[in-house]
Amino acid sequence: MRYIMGKSKLIAIVGPTASGKSSLGIYLAQKLKSEVISADSRQVYKGLDIGTGKVTKKEMAGVPHHLLDVVSPKKQFTVDDFTKSASAAAGLIYQSTRIPIVVGGTGLYIDMLTGRMNYPDVPPNEALRAKLEKKTTVQLFAMLQKADPARATTIDRHNPRRLVRALEVAYAIGKSPAPVSELKYDVLWLGINLGAQKLKANIHKRLLSRMKAGMLAEAKRLHRYGLSYKRMEELGLEYRYMARLLQGKITHEEFMAELEHAINDYAKRQATWFKRNKDIQWVGSKTEALRLAKAFLSR
Repeated sequence: MRYIMGKSKLIAIVGPTASGKSSLGIYLAQKLKSEVISADSRQVYKGLDIGTGKVTKKEMAGVPHHLLDVVSPKKQFTVDDFTKSASAAAGLIYQSTRIPIVVGGTGLYIDMLTGRMNYPDVPPNEALRAKLEKKTTVQLFAMLQKADPARATTIDRHNPRRLVRALEVAYAIGKSPAPVSELKYDVLWLGINLGAQKLKANIHKRLLSRMKAGMLAEAKRLHRYGLSYKRMEELGLEYRYMARLLQGKITHEEFMAELEHAINDYAKRQATWFKRNKDIQWVGSKTEALRLAKAFLSR
């Protein structure tokens, strides 16, 4: 683990979906009198609650949370938007003499915030985008595998917007964002790894719970209030498959099977991303995480 003297401390809790990151983040924030910054690429959107597993006010247990419900799902919220907003939130937390706890599974967001990666400032190439948007997602993914194999291993291959952007970056600079040698913060990286079977069981149980809680009704409501099915497709995972179900493109049985498979694939991509970070300490319990956090803050 790297120790960075003279830099503000920050705790990052990472891991695959359904591993218990939100619960651990709230637990540590309560014990350390801290605040949480959400690093989830979909929980930033208003109204995407059940489908993203957004923590409720009751679950927050009084712990302040930042970067939840900050923008309409009709709009795009980029990694640059996140980095700027999360940096500002961290600044406010430091002003209150507290330590930010960044919690989420969107690895690129967290790596950009902490400075592990420098995302290239590649402006939109409208001519290229117009050409790429005529391609299918299968074609786009195949193109990305050739242009940037490393990015292809962590991207959602069914998300045309992200595939087009990844190709735009790859064609401009020839590679993915690269790790940098110096972090912006002194970071304690805590990871949750439940094991493949336990995680798979959690994903199945959580999907059933979300359906029971009204996830499909949430998607219907979002569409009724103007969120297009095309945009729901772009939002990925639960919303992509609910859009297909609501349009009659798949049956309910296909919806459940295909969505669960997609979530498991997403968890594997997350694991691949986080394996690159050798500073992550993988914890097996909340008490272990608290012990590491206290030791980190006492340095």
